[in-house]
Amino acid sequence: MPQDLSLFGIPDAPLSLASLMLGLGVGVVLSVILSWHFRRFGSTLSNREEFSHVFPFILLTTVLIISVVKSSLALSLGLVGALSIVRFRTPIKEPEELAYLFIAIAMGLGLGANQTLPTVAAGLSILGVIAAFKWRRRAVENRSVFLSVDLQSDETTDPKGWLEQLNELVSRHTRSSDLRRFHARPGSLEATYILDVAAAPDLSALAGALRDGFPGAGVTFLDQSRLPSV
Repeated sequence: MPQDLSLFGIPDAPLSLASLMLGLGVGVVLSVILSWHFRRFGSTLSNREEFSHVFPFILLTTVLIISVVKSSLALSLGLVGALSIVRFRTPIKEPEELAYLFIAIAMGLGLGANQTLPTVAAGLSILGVIAAFKWRRRAVENRSVFLSVDLQSDETTDPKGWLEQLNELVSRHTRSSDLRRFHARPGSLEATYILDVAAAPDLSALAGALRDGFPGAGVTFLDQSRLPSV
């Protein structure tokens, strides 16, 4: 009996259930590692805990799609047409989030193509390099923190004397400080600094000193390196 041929006379390759299960199993492990890596080293302002839950769905779904369509040319052509009508309405606002999504898709592609060992080795290597860059960047940043102080004043307040007192107090609790903005107007005084602090407790000490020295002042810390804000 002649062999059944698929589209264009090219025979379909049988889908191996064992290979699929192996790919999905390894995909689960890699997706857990990827989710942990994003929560630990990600620097996006969005909720990393919630976003990291998307990676297993993307990675495992990619494994299933590639495993199925690689066995049939007709299915692969149909997939191209199906994906052309898919529209994702949720925008990706952070480039880092998009990069992690690409890593998840790449891992799924590799596992779906039965390239298990190269995918595991390359995926872990990429995550290791990213972690090294993150550690190096945090060491260079040296815990830089933005400080904004807002003080209600009256017409008798001397802006120069107030600023000198504030500079002295800030210098006492930080390793270095850089005044980036100072604005005095009737009824209020504002100052913005970039601070280099040794540890998170220094921020608490500085906040307490500012409140003691300037009762009623508004104190805001904006910390990009994920130190606790005060």
